[in-house]
Amino acid sequence: MIITISREFGSGGRELGKRLSEALQIPCYDHTIIEMISKENGLDSDYVARISESDLQVAYPPTIGRRFSIPYKVMEQSIMVAVTQQKVVEKLAQQGDCVIVGRCADTVLAHLHPLRIFVYADRASKLKRCQERATEQENFTLAEMERRMRQIDKNRAKKHELTASIPWGAKEGYDLCINTSGKEIKTLIPALAAYCQAVCKD
Repeated sequence: MIITISREFGSGGRELGKRLSEALQIPCYDHTIIEMISKENGLDSDYVARISESDLQVAYPPTIGRRFSIPYKVMEQSIMVAVTQQKVVEKLAQQGDCVIVGRCADTVLAHLHPLRIFVYADRASKLKRCQERATEQENFTLAEMERRMRQIDKNRAKKHELTASIPWGAKEGYDLCINTSGKEIKTLIPALAAYCQAVCKD
């Protein structure tokens, strides 16, 4: 049972993946993958997280002092992170049943035929969830938060396009699409766990 969770930013996909793995009593891999990539490449985990979630222009805006010296190094490290991420995702999937959140796992593991889930929600629900989970350092206005949501989803779509012929978020690319608008994630888990068990029983 290999389950991949792709999700819009703020839709609750990460929470859904964690709760689903607990219900199914199988491992959930999310930030663990970042830590494994960091360890293998000797990079800071926050740096790896920025590379994996952002395009180069967003994560590293050019300044006068580093406009010419940094881009090549950043590009090189970005490629290294992407290659390592694919290897890590495949290794974790080969170890046994699991839930993998993000990391383009749905396309990376296509040869293993995972159960591919896409989680989405309406604008209001995503903004509310982001506000509720924001740290003190993330003091964004609603407009700033919405721009951030759009940018992260845009970056995820771009990365997905590198390994897939079907656009990110298109229903044809998934086995199940879940709308979490106005819903508590925990209330969805019993039915979702039963669905996964039924679909994956063979």
